[in-house]
Amino acid sequence: MAASDDHDVIVIGAGLAGLVTACTALDRGRRVRIVEQEGRHSIGGQAFWSFGGLLLVDSPEQRRLGIDDSLELARADWAASAGFDRDDEDAWGRQWAEAYLAFAHRDLRPWLRALGVRLFPIVGHAERGARTAGGHGNTVPRFHIVWGTGPGLVAPFTRQLRDAVADGRATLSFRHRVTRLLVEDGRVVGVAGDRLADDLTVRGEPSSREAVGEFSLRAESVVVATGGIGGELERVRELWPARLGEAPRTAVRGVPLHVDGSGLAIANDAGARLVNGDRMWHYTEGIRNWDPIWPDHGIRILPGPSSLWLDHLGRRLPSPNYPGFDTLSTLEHLRQVGAEHSWFVLTQSIVEKEFTLSGSEQNPDLTGRSIPKLAQRVLPGAPAPVQAFLDHGDDFVVAHSLTELLDGMERLSAESGGPGIDRAAVVAAIDERDAAVADPDSTDPQAVEIRRAREYVGDRLVRTAAPHRILDERHWPLIAVRLHTLTRKTLGGIQTDLDSRALGADGRPVPGLFAVGEAAGFGGGGVHGYRALEGTFLGGCLHTGLRAGRSA
Repeated sequence: MAASDDHDVIVIGAGLAGLVTACTALDRGRRVRIVEQEGRHSIGGQAFWSFGGLLLVDSPEQRRLGIDDSLELARADWAASAGFDRDDEDAWGRQWAEAYLAFAHRDLRPWLRALGVRLFPIVGHAERGARTAGGHGNTVPRFHIVWGTGPGLVAPFTRQLRDAVADGRATLSFRHRVTRLLVEDGRVVGVAGDRLADDLTVRGEPSSREAVGEFSLRAESVVVATGGIGGELERVRELWPARLGEAPRTAVRGVPLHVDGSGLAIANDAGARLVNGDRMWHYTEGIRNWDPIWPDHGIRILPGPSSLWLDHLGRRLPSPNYPGFDTLSTLEHLRQVGAEHSWFVLTQSIVEKEFTLSGSEQNPDLTGRSIPKLAQRVLPGAPAPVQAFLDHGDDFVVAHSLTELLDGMERLSAESGGPGIDRAAVVAAIDERDAAVADPDSTDPQAVEIRRAREYVGDRLVRTAAPHRILDERHWPLIAVRLHTLTRKTLGGIQTDLDSRALGADGRPVPGLFAVGEAAGFGGGGVHGYRALEGTFLGGCLHTGLRAGRSA
């Protein structure tokens, strides 16, 4: 069937998955139109804001650092973390997981290098897990950071798209909000919706929803690339699973407001099947942005292993709930004890070495590819973005005595409307942690992990401070950080086959309809199962976009 508006493929959404789909389809000689509800400033979507982390398996960067990885080891880590246990809803997710690991092992890095994308040489050890047999997490470091972070990853696709627009092969329709898919004789044949008023807001700020007209477009294939629900807090609470305890009453947003899941409902109305809606990925190390762009704008701390983690009352969190280890285990523990917030307690020495803030805008050295700025990370003092939070952030207490620290924590607890901290519990937790760190033979799990982290050259150089007691005044001032739940990713979504074709309730493809990225649960409606290994969200956008662009 020929496309009536002179385009073969319509992609709904100008995020990374949509851009990759469009560019891959263009490489195949397809004519492509991208339809996006935000303005042209929003191209790249959530990927633009990202830290640029990618999970790769047995890469040259890993081998240079002495990391012994393999496809078999990554497969075992993925299976243990995913915990696939739904025969029907997980059927395609399992296949996508196997396909993604093969992609990350063999094809991802050479493809990106051909596009001009380079990787930072230090491989991070995100989501370390409990290090027990069959436990969750990455057995070895696999977190590769794009040199240029999220914008550096988006750039080659925007360049290709710009060239395609210039020669008439592609069209970008911004401020076009799709409200329904056009279906004829069971086939998706196009999209329809509202043309929105022009809006001069900057990237990430809430934009106007004033409709100034309507539109209807037709094509052979329609690709849903609209993301998940992380910006819609009420929807997050509605789908919150009981296994994680009660949904948080308060949270900060890790994504803009327009990430509201509307594309999922539109696809479902056209016959696509939504699965695993109760699987989510939210963080517990969120802090309120002192200079917000969207409402309740939160930033995630990417911590090293040394900070003391306490619940809202000041009690030490149990293993494996240490900084950077097991995201969902920590979230589940905090929600089940009724903690609307938690605490990091640390020193200036720890914050200087171990605090990285997630996001392209919080890492100007990596984002700007600046070697001189990057070199400043090894100098005394916290990185400038971290220091800005220490100076201006509402969630930070900087103190020059233990009493001053406890007073500050009590003040912030009162602001949160919680029960307040147990000062004795905080002191006992600090003493317990300090005694363990000071004893080289201690079997305290966190102390063991701090020592183990420093055995890896990457952690020792840039991510783990030399072990020391929190009450050692040589490393002061003392710091406490109030942490919030930060919404981020939808792990479920539109069920798809390995060609990214959207599947219906009967398990058969919905003709003409495809889904990619977070809208597809990053493949199959749930490639991660219950848990992500980190670096697989951007990677999943790349992978699903490639497959959709080849088949749409």
